[in-house]
Amino acid sequence: MMKLAAAYAVLLSALVVTPTASFFAPPPPRVVVTTSSSVFKKDGSALQLATTTTTSSQSPNSSNSILMPSHSPATSLPNQIYKWRGYDIRYQVTGPPDADYTLLLIHGLFVNSDHWRKTLTGLHNALNNNDDEKKKKTIRIYAMDLLGSGWSSKPSRDDPNAQLISGENGRFINCDSICYRETIMTTASTTTTSKKQRLQKIRTSSTLQNIPLGTSSGGNRLASSLELRHPLRSPYNFYTWAEQIADFTHDVIHPNHTNNDDTTSTTTSSSSPPPKVTLIANSIGTISSLQSILDEPHLFNGCLIINPNFRELHKAEIPFPFLTMPLIRSIQSLLRTNGKPLFDTLAKPTIVKEILKEPYANIDAVDDELVQVLLDPLLVNGAEDVVFDTLSYSAGPLPEQQLSSWNYPKDTCPTWVIYGKEDPWTPSKRVEQLKNIIGGSSRSSSTVEKIIALEGVGHCPHDESPEVVNRLILEFLDRV
Repeated sequence: MMKLAAAYAVLLSALVVTPTASFFAPPPPRVVVTTSSSVFKKDGSALQLATTTTTSSQSPNSSNSILMPSHSPATSLPNQIYKWRGYDIRYQVTGPPDADYTLLLIHGLFVNSDHWRKTLTGLHNALNNNDDEKKKKTIRIYAMDLLGSGWSSKPSRDDPNAQLISGENGRFINCDSICYRETIMTTASTTTTSKKQRLQKIRTSSTLQNIPLGTSSGGNRLASSLELRHPLRSPYNFYTWAEQIADFTHDVIHPNHTNNDDTTSTTTSSSSPPPKVTLIANSIGTISSLQSILDEPHLFNGCLIINPNFRELHKAEIPFPFLTMPLIRSIQSLLRTNGKPLFDTLAKPTIVKEILKEPYANIDAVDDELVQVLLDPLLVNGAEDVVFDTLSYSAGPLPEQQLSSWNYPKDTCPTWVIYGKEDPWTPSKRVEQLKNIIGGSSRSSSTVEKIIALEGVGHCPHDESPEVVNRLILEFLDRV
């Protein structure tokens, strides 16, 4: 039961570090513009798709609303907006467009792209300070806020638009949901609007059987079942975020390139192959990144994982789930309906700073800037609902299951893992056990090529010891 106790500790910590807007003032209503267009089901019938875009979180008469600044206070980079499936996605970018390497940084739970502040601002310095040939190379770095996080849109779980864009749609057998990409491709074929063709999903079972997983002591176990669908059918799931990563790569990083199988585009595109992207992921950003690699392996040339998260509140991770899950479900439901007062009570920067010191071994890294850039976006309308919704996500893929998949492209997309040995949330022995996972079509070698343990740092090495992590990123780029 120690693991279950740890899971509740993670839950309580997450609740504390994700407060609501009531700390400053009651959240103002968002101003939205709604349009609608028709897409088509597989049977040819029309389906109305409403596109809702949040244009402001500020009421016309409000002076206390939290608005996205024009530039990140942590990096001084402009905050840019990528329009994705009708929603706003905040991202930052630095480095020349024609760089030798392209990185996409994927953040963890309840944080945002500013958590990569020391990578966005420090990696170029590490590159220039290198004495080897790598200093002659250039790097372009992107970091974005996943849907529901940071300054990206936070639609209600039950909003019809949000339901339509969920990455779980069209992914599972015996499910009549329609993949968003398939509806867009159908619409594109009936209009003159050019669209890039995207890979269609291969439907699988929503519950996997007898999946090998690890233990905190470094052992092995067999999960009798692994449920993949969000129990609330929420769009805030790893499949949605994986598709966001892939679409961002297509639309923002590779806007002038089309896929080899694209037969609809009429725009002028580059004849040269687009540069592949290297993913750098922290915590549960690992799962979104690995899923994106599984979905569209041709886009990526490597994945560097920084402190993977094994999701202690996943049903497959809970001891005696048939006994304990009903209690956990009750707590999750209670938080979704009555959790706001807890946020209102704990939404104080001083408390948030203390809570952040739990996963950080280097507490000097928990400064006022970090608290501000993580807390401010969580004070906008809708953020608390996303948090409670995500805390109810006791399902979805897990790292070991993804890395052991038969179609993981380990030959073309090498994977390394870096982790802090003082991380209270990620068991060191379980991380080390990842080196024994064999996935992909070739069963002769491990999926994870290298695992590097860092002394004196916790769950966020990229923010606690950026000089060391930046050097390791450059070393990984030598590999890819």
